[in-house]
Amino acid sequence: MTRRPRISFEFFPPQSLEASFRLWETVQVLAPLKPNFVSVTYGAGGTTRKLTHEAVTTIGKNYGLNVAAHLTCVDATRDETMAIADSYAAAGVTELVALRGDAPKGAERFTPHPEGFADSVELVAALAGTGKFTLRVGAYPERHPEAADRDQDIAWLKRKIDAGASSAITQFFFQADTFLRFRDACAAAGITAPIIPGILPIENWEGTKRFAGRCGTRVPVGMDEAFAGARAEGRQDALAQALCVDLCEALLREGVEDLHFYTLNRPQLTRDVCEALGLRPDAALDQVA
Repeated sequence: MTRRPRISFEFFPPQSLEASFRLWETVQVLAPLKPNFVSVTYGAGGTTRKLTHEAVTTIGKNYGLNVAAHLTCVDATRDETMAIADSYAAAGVTELVALRGDAPKGAERFTPHPEGFADSVELVAALAGTGKFTLRVGAYPERHPEAADRDQDIAWLKRKIDAGASSAITQFFFQADTFLRFRDACAAAGITAPIIPGILPIENWEGTKRFAGRCGTRVPVGMDEAFAGARAEGRQDALAQALCVDLCEALLREGVEDLHFYTLNRPQLTRDVCEALGLRPDAALDQVA
């Protein structure tokens, strides 16, 4: 029998009225599952700094959730980045997901701002130095597109933990063994901080494949055929749920205690997976508005 996991959810800030309705519906649906925390992303190149701040503070205030704000060092000076962090602290936000960030739109690679942080290790060290935040960072169970090999990814993760991060959240993956091998390799490298697997319920297979290609996530043999057959029979959602539940249960059997769901601001499949894992909503929170 698998154990009851701690769960967390990732949301992204809305950039339109329709997207705003989707975000708040997502929070409304998933908040009753009592997540350990929720996180709110930054747009590529830091394009949603203000929207992220608004979403973080509103979710925390209206739903009483522990909200972790994503913070990157893209296209910003050190002073600007730390001012954003200070504004979160002033608003009562005590958790940050500290990331280097993706290159701005139109750029092929990340280039540090002349007066900014050079990388995520510098960002983590500066934020840790304030003593104001619990810091989470990203991790890659499969090779980061810019890394030479997995050993380099693990060494970089250790530097971020040593700089002051208390845990890491991984990029999504399709097979439990991918995460379990990575977890073992991290332990062998002396990383003792918790590593939380990032789970992506497959809302749209074609979109998920494109995303996997961009971030270096390997697609298992047979997945294309499975979704093609499911689409022909109108059972894509059932297949997506079954695959996600199987992945989560395999991780839990191997001692994983935390699951972080990338919701894409579409709550139904994530909720169905959580309920299939035995997580039931708190009816009282259904009334929160």
